[in-house]
Amino acid sequence: MSSVKLSKEIIIEAKVISKALNRSLAGQIEHWAKIGRLAEENPDLTYDFIKNILIAEQEALAGKLEPKNKHLLDELKKALKQKADIKIGLGVFDKE
Repeated sequence: MSSVKLSKEIIIEAKVISKALNRSLAGQIEHWAKIGRLAEENPDLTYDFIKNILIAEQEALAGKLEPKNKHLLDELKKALKQKADIKIGLGVFDKE
């Protein structure tokens, strides 16, 4: 575990959002960091697409991929074939 200095404003906002979404403060900040990293590495993907990929990843890991999200895996596989440099960085979806 590492210590990171964050602005007071970020901490206050993260506390509010973490309580609303039933996450720990650290969990909320990690969530934002993960979303931000994925968005920065993949500027052509929308927030909703990234969010749904993360949901589908967790469903797949739990062995409970719902039919409504199965198309996301198919879309991602198609995108990976079309764009070799897409960077998702998630275990379930790693190309290697």
